[in-house]
Amino acid sequence: MTPFIKKKEVKKDWYIIDAQNAAVGRLAAYISKVLRGKNKSQYNPHIDNGDFVVVTNIDKIKFTGKKFKEKKYFKHTGHPGGIKETSPLRLKEKNKSEEILKLAVKRMLPGGPLAKKQLTKLKIYKGEKHPHDIQKPKLIDFSKLNKKNTIN
Repeated sequence: MTPFIKKKEVKKDWYIIDAQNAAVGRLAAYISKVLRGKNKSQYNPHIDNGDFVVVTNIDKIKFTGKKFKEKKYFKHTGHPGGIKETSPLRLKEKNKSEEILKLAVKRMLPGGPLAKKQLTKLKIYKGEKHPHDIQKPKLIDFSKLNKKNTIN
């Protein structure tokens, strides 16, 4: 039986991932696992023991197949007839590339207050530069984890 970990015992690390040529779904699945803390041996679903993730080069992220143009994201305003749709292409045209990955990760986390707190530990930047050098993030070479993680 795994012993329960207390909030004071939780140690949060910082990781940095370069999203250049990375497949969106695979990257989002990996990030959601790290944000929840499932990559640690002391995982508990009711405690936030996940790590911080910094993603750079989000403008160079890729989709497989025709998903970049044909995939649709839906949201509802709550009013009758208030369904709104957008696509990754439109988000990129509006200069909101980071929303593509954020939506994918958000939908891979369980719903609820804990998932919202875990999503705040995801930091997304368009270029190479980020203000988190002080935290000394560990580099995760996402392309070397599996050959299918990158699209050329």
